[in-house]
Amino acid sequence: MGKRVGLEVSFAISEAAKLCRPDVIAAYPITPQTHIVEELARMVADGELDSEFIMVESEHSAMSACCGASAAGARTFTATASQGLALMHEVLFIASGLRLPVVMAVANRALSAPLSIWGDQSDIMAERDCGWIQVFAETGQESFDLTIQSFKWAEDERVLTPSIVNIDGFTLSHVIEPLFVESQEDIDSFLPPFNPKLKLDPENPVSIGPVGFPEIYTEIKKQQNEAILGAYPVILEVWEDFALKFGRKYSPVEKFMTEDAEIIINLAGSISGTAKVAVSKMRKSGKKVGLLTTRLWRPYPFNDIRDAVQNAKAVAVVDRCLSFGGPGGPMCSELRSALYPLEKKPLTIGFIAGLGGRDVTIEDFTQIVEIAERALSEGFEEEYFMIGVRE
Repeated sequence: MGKRVGLEVSFAISEAAKLCRPDVIAAYPITPQTHIVEELARMVADGELDSEFIMVESEHSAMSACCGASAAGARTFTATASQGLALMHEVLFIASGLRLPVVMAVANRALSAPLSIWGDQSDIMAERDCGWIQVFAETGQESFDLTIQSFKWAEDERVLTPSIVNIDGFTLSHVIEPLFVESQEDIDSFLPPFNPKLKLDPENPVSIGPVGFPEIYTEIKKQQNEAILGAYPVILEVWEDFALKFGRKYSPVEKFMTEDAEIIINLAGSISGTAKVAVSKMRKSGKKVGLLTTRLWRPYPFNDIRDAVQNAKAVAVVDRCLSFGGPGGPMCSELRSALYPLEKKPLTIGFIAGLGGRDVTIEDFTQIVEIAERALSEGFEEEYFMIGVRE
């Protein structure tokens, strides 16, 4: 067990990245992730971290530098948010297509317009299909742990796929929480040095990914998809190894009072804490409500989701992102597709809440469950409901 300290969650991610001994960090500041890379820059400047910190002119350049460094065999880290992640969009596909195991923290924040610096999950949902492994943290401890774990599964020869750790902007990134910080010796024994079998070498120059003719492009994309699907058992292995060494257990989804639940709330991120309080309160009033928190977003844990909710009467999926012109939110559409093979399916209802940093309260979760109860009794199913909209 590591040393228990109080840390701002952004600094906890910085500390986790430092313990992983990155060779290169390339980043550009953007609210609300700036504290992560500021702290890493300080560590490098003060001699606490032996790493090359590349100061770039944009997030597009940051990810480009990460790609070059990773291709040359360097363990590489970066962080961003919102419009910065959007500016990286082009290069995210290059990192995953070239199978470069870059690790990135994303402090989730609303996208413009209108300009919003507050947190929701619209930025990462716009990058859902960029080919990166993606996980969501609920707490500071999870943020710390998932950063370390991401290096291990991303660099595994069976995976070689970049990985994103999502934390909610401000409501998680800027809060101070007590957490365990492991020793350098223990992290070194858990995470071996990055030892790529293929890398760019000036002494033996090669080209990677210059052009994909129609005769090979489809096969390359299929191979890439097989790699990210194949990451699932490797991620489970990493979580099992981590639990054995550090005593903290992780799984693709976290179940809370779901065993006999008639209505299950599904969501991702830090609002899970509020949802647990709401579920506990509703349980005391006699409502059979449970909570399912999605931790692993890509690869999507179809079987885990299906097994967790198949005996419920209804699933209320809470998205902090609106799929414009579509069926509500991305998490809801994913869960619906997961349930498609079942002959008897729970009623699935989508809810949009917490956009642009608006609080999602205990009362909001109570309202969500009341709407789900009404849908069950009256037999209706809307595409989605907007929670907290002011008339």
